[in-house]
Amino acid sequence: MWKDFFYFSKGQQVGIIVLLVLIFVVSVVRFALPYLIPSNSNAFDTNFVAEAENFKKSLLSLDSIQQAERQRQFEERYAAYRLNYRKDFSKKENHYELFNFDPNTADSATFVQLGLKSYVASNILKYRSKGGSFKNAEDFSKIYGIPSEKFNELLPYIQIDEKFSNPPVNLGEKAVKENPTSLVELNSADTTLLMQVKGIGKYYAKSIVRFRQNTGGFFSVDQLSEIYGMTPENLEKIKPFCTVNPNLIEKIKVNTSSVDRLNKHPYINFYQAKAIYELRRKKGKLHQFGELKNLSEFTEEQLKKIEPYLSFE
Repeated sequence: MWKDFFYFSKGQQVGIIVLLVLIFVVSVVRFALPYLIPSNSNAFDTNFVAEAENFKKSLLSLDSIQQAERQRQFEERYAAYRLNYRKDFSKKENHYELFNFDPNTADSATFVQLGLKSYVASNILKYRSKGGSFKNAEDFSKIYGIPSEKFNELLPYIQIDEKFSNPPVNLGEKAVKENPTSLVELNSADTTLLMQVKGIGKYYAKSIVRFRQNTGGFFSVDQLSEIYGMTPENLEKIKPFCTVNPNLIEKIKVNTSSVDRLNKHPYINFYQAKAIYELRRKKGKLHQFGELKNLSEFTEEQLKKIEPYLSFE
């Protein structure tokens, strides 16, 4: 056989060797498996089943009183057997410990050590990474995946640091809350400060910031009317508490900007951007806004809207 082995191709030889190795490994594992895996001490007792069958047969030779007594004794033994059998299978050791912790600062290993599932620990860290915090113990119970029984077990050990239970108040927010006549500057306020104004919710606050980023800023409070969904009634509520600083507007440098850069502004379409570019190419450097007034691509109203956003440096 081994003489014939050398007449096989190299690929066939490798295949035979691999097959022999696999056969050897399977044989070793099959032989060693009974020694590696402990016998299941909880296996169902077949002797008990045989005893039950013998018990049934023995009842046939007894009178009714003896049968009843023997039946009672057997039921007691059977109940005790089932109880022990269930205990063996339901018994699970608790590989966790309980100790004081702050859910605002604990790491994933700490949460797992406390007996929480790894995915729950991940949910807590994701919540914190998005700016969430636990101001009190009840906040911790709102995390997805924490059973009420587990929360009640951890409750005595939850200790929230004072800096989380009493977070500092932003002075800008406080000023608007305590003094409703305080003005919010639209070109610098973030969403948090904008939402302190009555009538500006989360959607409007985000829309105002997005409008500011797209245009370069506000030159008039009336531009709030261009926010999608802004009703005239709501605009009238908001306007008294808003102001703009035109000096904060991010302007477009007309003499160095490409057609694409000019066209990115919401108030300038492609043909208008190309007209400005061609005018600059023909005349050279443009020095003032008035030089754009002869462009037929713009109406007088459109020129008024873009003027605050153009720089002729």
